[in-house]
Amino acid sequence: MRILFVKTSSLGDVVHNCPAVSDAARSVPGASIDWVVEEPFAEVAALHASVRRVIPVAVRRWRAALLSSATWSEFSQFRRALRSERYDCVIDNQGLLKSALIAALALGPRNGLDRASAREPLAARFYERRHAVPLALHAVERNRRLAAAALGFEPQGECDYGLRAEGEAPLALSVLSAPFALLLTMTSRPDKLWNEARWIELGRALAARGAQSVLPWGSEAERARCERIASGIGGALVPRRMALTELARLMRHARCVAGVDTGLTHLAAALGVPTVGIYCGSDPVLTGLYGSAKARSVGNAARLPAVGEVLEALG
Repeated sequence: MRILFVKTSSLGDVVHNCPAVSDAARSVPGASIDWVVEEPFAEVAALHASVRRVIPVAVRRWRAALLSSATWSEFSQFRRALRSERYDCVIDNQGLLKSALIAALALGPRNGLDRASAREPLAARFYERRHAVPLALHAVERNRRLAAAALGFEPQGECDYGLRAEGEAPLALSVLSAPFALLLTMTSRPDKLWNEARWIELGRALAARGAQSVLPWGSEAERARCERIASGIGGALVPRRMALTELARLMRHARCVAGVDTGLTHLAAALGVPTVGIYCGSDPVLTGLYGSAKARSVGNAARLPAVGEVLEALG
């Protein structure tokens, strides 16, 4: 059976879709699974052991240059790749108008959320089969329920993200003076940031426990922030910029991970690394770390977590 998942972004949402892919692979004999995903997050979909083909899309980038001939050329290439084969089941786990339109380009019966369940109700118009999924469920469980309804099975068993990040860590572990902790200080929204003084206090406490802090980054502004925090901690390391696959491999070697509400923190938890999510401007009830006994979420939009709370969660 040929199955196409449409879950394009963002990084945390892509990670949250992985258990639905695992369920499909486990429950549908002979399943052949493809995944349409925004190009910056294609590496995560490719890490899933059951994904046969990743089809990158670039809606975010194309929007900025709609009149460019290069944009329309890339779109034509994407459309040809998407329609190169017919699917037995197309599942839009995004529930947005843009993802519904992408699903509509695919060849095969389209499944998605009904109007009452979708994040953008208009998206439901583009599905041939619509399914009700309770809004009060965690995002991971909503994805699993929709996939199960579309494919005709009951979701059972533990939440399995199915991610494989084998291979050597990109950062030579010999440059580290001790077992290391990854501190994920960056996020897309300023209100989700934990202040630098608290990161410094946390890094110093981890050093006292024998763990050196490593602070990855993705932009120059984030690099500057990481360097300030590393300087305050003393003995911390700010590595070169790394791709998602490299970061995933690095995470597998970490003693623990502490991160704000960002997709990378969800990726660490999905890989089974002891992880604490630090929530400052959002609520973890529906989109917090999920499905791993080694993952905990602290704080919420109304209450910044203290350093001691994060340390206690790390154990």
